[in-house]
Amino acid sequence: MNILVSALEKSSNIHLKELMKHLNSSIKFSGIYSRQLGHSDYDTTSHTIMGFVDALKNYRYLAKLNNDMVALARNVDVVLLMDSSGFNLPLAKKIRKAYPSKKIYYYILPQAWVWKKGRIQTLQTTCDKLFSILPFEPGLYTDQEKISYVGHPLLDQIDRYCSKLSSNNSIAYMPGSRKAEIGSLMPVFRQIAKAIPHKIHILIIPDSFDEEFVAKYYGDISMFMIEHNSRKVLCEVEFAYICSGTATLEAGIIGVPFALVYIAKKLDMFIAKFFLKIRYIGLVNIMFDKLNQTKYHSEYLQEDVNVVNLLNEYKNTDRQKFIGNSKILREYLGHGSSETVARHIKENTKE
Repeated sequence: MNILVSALEKSSNIHLKELMKHLNSSIKFSGIYSRQLGHSDYDTTSHTIMGFVDALKNYRYLAKLNNDMVALARNVDVVLLMDSSGFNLPLAKKIRKAYPSKKIYYYILPQAWVWKKGRIQTLQTTCDKLFSILPFEPGLYTDQEKISYVGHPLLDQIDRYCSKLSSNNSIAYMPGSRKAEIGSLMPVFRQIAKAIPHKIHILIIPDSFDEEFVAKYYGDISMFMIEHNSRKVLCEVEFAYICSGTATLEAGIIGVPFALVYIAKKLDMFIAKFFLKIRYIGLVNIMFDKLNQTKYHSEYLQEDVNVVNLLNEYKNTDRQKFIGNSKILREYLGHGSSETVARHIKENTKE
């Protein structure tokens, strides 16, 4: 079997790695994914794009990449699209038009429940199978035969949870993995570290970043202990400040007390506030809202990301509630997804 993969995001590549463990070693992969997973036609590690502004700046590059992927789809059995709806939805349409009988599977679906709900119909008419990683998502679709809740990929990867509050006197800082996020949050994180000098301050930096990148975008990190394994750190610290994204869900599953902090580009935030009709941006909070639970964690956005607010959050957070709420979250998600997705691919594709 030949599978064409479109996995632009770092998180998608982590989930793809888990999926590959459950697929036959004879399967040949091509397309867009990290070359750490094997040969790929395009390694987009250095081209991570986030938000409306970045997408506009990189329009020509993405358009060419999209057309190249359509050409590559000619000789494969399955097209596997992962996340990145701005790129993958147009790609799905083009592949369906060019090769009407081609199998197209979408794993980690676009968040059509946030905005652009018309994408739900596009997904149903364009793709053969839709693999949902959010329990509430299938209920939004009319074609129940196409969509399945397959579990959440983080439950394949996380095997340690907080069973009691940490007393190791440390705070973790996760400023994200994108240049803009890091640049906007690090000045605030440095101020917090200086304001609480008696604590151990742990800065989590992706191990894929070299020294030059760290020096350029992180600035002075002399007051921090540097770690790369976020899950190990989150199981041990007493509190964490985390940029919006997958890391907040990781923290929620683990059960560490944390606050979401995020400073977006002004245009991105303006567009989001104008179009989006959601109460929270943190996925854990969104899921707890679906469960009619009170919010899981605090969210600080834009100008609210300041030293006074974040220090108060650290001092006044009810830390005990996070352990109990993490159990509720894990029960809601149920199980991991990679083995289930692999089974769907094998069952629905003739090798």
